Amino acid sequence: MPLKRKYESGHAKRLKKKKGDELAKSLVGSMDRYVTRKAQGLGETSVNDEPKEADENVDIEVNLEEHIDGENQTDANEVVDDHLGQNESEDDAENNDNVNAPNVTPVNIFDPRNWDSLDKNLIDLLVEKGHVRDLSIEHGPPDKFGRHFSSKFYTRFVGNGEKYDREWLVYSKELDKVFCFCCKLFKRGPMRGQLPNDGYNDWGHLGRRLKEHEMSNDHLVNASSWTDLRLRLQRLETIDKAFQDQIRLEKKHWRNVLKRVIAFVKFLAKHNLAFRGTNERLYQPNNGLFLGLVEMTTDFDEVMEEHCRRINSSEIHHHYLGHNIQNELLHMISVEIKAEIIKKIKDAQYFSVILDCTPDISHQEQMSLILRCVNVSTSPIQVEEFFLEFLNVHDTSGQGLFEELVAVIQSLDLDISNVRGQGYDNGSNMKGKHQGVQKKLLDVNPRAFYTPCGCHCLNLTLCDLAKSCEKALDFFGVLQRLYTLFAGSTKRWQILNDNVKGFTLKSLSTTRWESRIGSIKPLRFNAAEVREALLQLAESDKDPITKSGAKSIATNDLGDFEFLLSMVIWYEILFAFNKVSKMLQSQDMHISVAIGEVKGLIAWLDKFRETGFTDAIITTKEIAATLNVEPVFPVRRPIQRKRFFDESNSGSIPSSSGEESFRMHYFLYIVDQAKGSLKRRFEQYKYYDDIFGFLFTSEALNSLNDNDLRAACMNLENVLRLGESSDVDGEDMFREIKLLREILPKEKMIATDILNFLQERNSYPVVRLAYRILLTVPVTVASAERSFSKLKLLKSYLRSTMSQERLNGLAMISIENDFLGKINCDKLIDEFAAKKARRMIFK
Repeated sequence: MPLKRKYESGHAKRLKKKKGDELAKSLVGSMDRYVTRKAQGLGETSVNDEPKEADENVDIEVNLEEHIDGENQTDANEVVDDHLGQNESEDDAENNDNVNAPNVTPVNIFDPRNWDSLDKNLIDLLVEKGHVRDLSIEHGPPDKFGRHFSSKFYTRFVGNGEKYDREWLVYSKELDKVFCFCCKLFKRGPMRGQLPNDGYNDWGHLGRRLKEHEMSNDHLVNASSWTDLRLRLQRLETIDKAFQDQIRLEKKHWRNVLKRVIAFVKFLAKHNLAFRGTNERLYQPNNGLFLGLVEMTTDFDEVMEEHCRRINSSEIHHHYLGHNIQNELLHMISVEIKAEIIKKIKDAQYFSVILDCTPDISHQEQMSLILRCVNVSTSPIQVEEFFLEFLNVHDTSGQGLFEELVAVIQSLDLDISNVRGQGYDNGSNMKGKHQGVQKKLLDVNPRAFYTPCGCHCLNLTLCDLAKSCEKALDFFGVLQRLYTLFAGSTKRWQILNDNVKGFTLKSLSTTRWESRIGSIKPLRFNAAEVREALLQLAESDKDPITKSGAKSIATNDLGDFEFLLSMVIWYEILFAFNKVSKMLQSQDMHISVAIGEVKGLIAWLDKFRETGFTDAIITTKEIAATLNVEPVFPVRRPIQRKRFFDESNSGSIPSSSGEESFRMHYFLYIVDQAKGSLKRRFEQYKYYDDIFGFLFTSEALNSLNDNDLRAACMNLENVLRLGESSDVDGEDMFREIKLLREILPKEKMIATDILNFLQERNSYPVVRLAYRILLTVPVTVASAERSFSKLKLLKSYLRSTMSQERLNGLAMISIENDFLGKINCDKLIDEFAAKKARRMIFK
């Protein structure tokens, strides 16, 4: 027979301990129904006290500083380190936000499941705020008999047919039960029934049970207690009135502190400034701009002065100045701005997507997402482009970028079928006809009109010109050598500044070709001064390479009439291209104006081809006179082709003069190249002209006869058709335009003017819809390019480890800062308190 065990086994002990822990946990807060804990005075909390649990019933009026600092609820032994944040850099702190962060669940005082464990102070707060009843619920889930709770039980009918609201009746959707609010909170002992205890869900007998309960003596007493307390709280006539006044002052103080903290965050984010330094302690060196603003405001602001006094005297441990709070406020502000933008886009219904990619300082590929829409909420109507976020993409193929685009559109709760335009640069992964993003989006939504960036097309056209002949390559090579000579040292640059006033040399841009006019302009209008600076540099500099280079440019290049003529010709071409490029970069630019600008540029090239060479020679001769350069073209020996013995001299090619050769093989060549490249790269605009051309201006509307107008309307209906439905009805649009032409003003109106004219009249919905789609089509990706300048300011060398969420928050506030003034600060504080305050001290 086996021996009897003398001691319990380890398994038995663990079971016994588990049962004991479960019993202790179930009894937490039970004594608080009968005993109120003694309040601890303000500032009496010791750093050696044990940490309090999230559901411990400590008086809210006294423990005002008990709250969560960011995502971390530090225990009492870590309070000293969190007094003003840990001494770590901004980059390192960004990666340590979730260290030692226990899961602390805030007490929801509006949940009936927590009403048994509320102390007196939380009951006062619940009565003051009022219980929450969802009156929109018509019925709850059915039980096994098919019965369910109905909102009709909230109403009581008396004998004469009058209705009374049972405001004491509360339905819990989570529990699928109803409770008596006043009896649940104010009962003074055990009560019969389930309404004041665990809740009632016998829906078949609920009506009878409610009548019995509301006529019971206990319910009437509890309802009276509830009403008296509510009135006393409203009139500030409670017994602890002085203590309640102190609580209200403390709430006001904390709300004022948060208002100032939010203002600091908005200011720094709006101006792309770094928040933190090498430490996060008040009145310490290198503590960053955020704490610097806090220190500055203490000189004249009583609220921040008192707040900093409490921090320095260790009266409070959580101060809302740490980096976690900054990140959370940045996120909340950016979420508010994004919600406002999404609302505008949904109101507009149709939108366009604009994408562009660039690597950041940490070598991560960032894709900027811009959405364009017609903002119908403004008067007059405006075409606006909104920045949404940066997407950290790893797969930069057409398929990878398309998947990222679809995912983010879904996350923003937008419908991809409402996309009516897409604008990208001229990269093969974007514009590819087979595997590009535009093709994959067109496969999903054929009405998403693709437009290559107009500015990129102009740049590529100029690239084609510069690489088309040797003379052009040599010309821009001289410009870059000229800049390199003077930019090599400060002494050389000072020689340039002493001679050239009002202008400065600039390096050639490898991507923005139309900006090269800034490199030509100083030489075009200050050729004599630049040559004088070169000659001084050749005399004063001791470096033989610099001396020979300066002398060569001053003598050979600036002394060559052909070089000066090339300078004048290129300045005229770049000036015209730069003007059009700046026009296309406008945020509210629409396709009709862009087509007109490109057509105007092509017409200017035609005119420049006929008269530009003669005008350029006249201007060059004036410049050559100031430089003492002979206005002659160098004479080159004509190349003679070897003739065979049986050939006569009659077939010889007559030699042309130097001027005619320059005109034929250089001037006319680059002008014709420019015209052909423009037509080829902007051929998509011809497609838009065929579809929407009759809507571009009021003159275009009036120029068509009825047959042509009907054909144009039906063509637009077919283009905007997907399956069996189309955005516009061609026949209805034809009838509306016929009436519209009779009432349009006589002066010329463009598309935006016509849409604003129609917005005041509700009789032309189809035409108005067509104009909204027309104006939604993008022209350039300039908005995405502008967001990259913010990216370089935000994610810099010193902040290269910034998280993607923080980057998007800072970028959203900086780029879309017009929305900052519309953010309700009080609402933001309420949301912040609801999410992060364990005791709702800001409410």
